[in-house]
Amino acid sequence: MRATRVSGVWVGSIATALFLIVLIIFVAQNSRMVPIHFLGFAGQFSLALTILLSAVVGVLLVSVPGSVRIIQLRRALRKNAPSRPGR
Repeated sequence: MRATRVSGVWVGSIATALFLIVLIIFVAQNSRMVPIHFLGFAGQFSLALTILLSAVVGVLLVSVPGSVRIIQLRRALRKNAPSRPGR
């Protein structure tokens, strides 16, 4: 059987729905308030929100330098690629 765009979107939608269900369960089971101290700031936050926010910040810290490197490599590839006739 050949994969199509519609089947890919369908599988992606199901995977996203399952991920959201797991995320809702995670938040429901970790909703208690915990004290947070960071660089002189202090407060009470939901444990689930704190963990999720930390994960998002971690993803951003990894993806930003990675994206910059990908852009650098694409520019270098375009610069060093042999020119095609007619372009």
